[in-house]
Amino acid sequence: MRNRLLQVAFLALCPFLAAQQNPASQSAPSAAPSAPTQPPPPHTILDGTPVKVRLSQNMSSADAKTGQDVPFEVTEDVLVDGIVVLPKGAAALGTVTEAEPKRRMGRGGKLDITISYARLSDQEKLALRASKEGKGGGHVGAMTGAMVGTAIVFFPAAPLFLFMHGKDITIPQGTELNAFVEGDMHLDMSKFGAQPVAQSASAPAAAAAAQASLVIESTPPGADIEVDGAFVGNTPSTVTVAAGAHEIAVKKKGFTDWSRKLNVTGGSIHLNAELEAAKAQ
Repeated sequence: MRNRLLQVAFLALCPFLAAQQNPASQSAPSAAPSAPTQPPPPHTILDGTPVKVRLSQNMSSADAKTGQDVPFEVTEDVLVDGIVVLPKGAAALGTVTEAEPKRRMGRGGKLDITISYARLSDQEKLALRASKEGKGGGHVGAMTGAMVGTAIVFFPAAPLFLFMHGKDITIPQGTELNAFVEGDMHLDMSKFGAQPVAQSASAPAAAAAAQASLVIESTPPGADIEVDGAFVGNTPSTVTVAAGAHEIAVKKKGFTDWSRKLNVTGGSIHLNAELEAAKAQ
């Protein structure tokens, strides 16, 4: 009996002794060094570029049908290399993925909608998703939006849908949301009015000198960035602009607007907007 008790005690102590003999195995691995930031490729609308859209008609779970097209309208210009490639007023499209009217026993209706694409100025389709996280080319973005009236609340790490539950769900025309570009898309800028660059040995250097990269941050983060009056993203972001004079504005509700005028010739420029709380009226 005594020998059996000693065996049980030894077996119970084995994991503890092993842990004491291998403390290095419990230490967290050192973080891998971050890759150096690369400038964005020219003539490319980048994955995650924000696109503001609004609903073009009323939608209701009482009469919506699964598979039905849902029209949206772009509300602000999107620029690439300083040229508008997705103008304000351009058409965007979503799809009803599930629709159920209200039912008996107090069960509410259901209306699930995805955002699919917008039409560029050259009529090509620009794939969209509903969250900034994620990467195109097979990687799925994630967002759940709970819509009450015209308010949209975003939760990351959920399927790409707008979930709305209640009685019969009604989404009024004009409801706005932020969509994001799904995957990098290289553009033929000649289709947007840009003059082609003559092919020569110096063409790559000329192309690089014709644009600049702006790294824009703010304190606090999450502010809207405007370049020459057009919304281009939220802080922190890297924005590509054409060489020349530009006005950069950083805006956030509850804070005084921040702006700078720049004359850029190329390379990379870092801006950090220190936002001041707006004075109470």
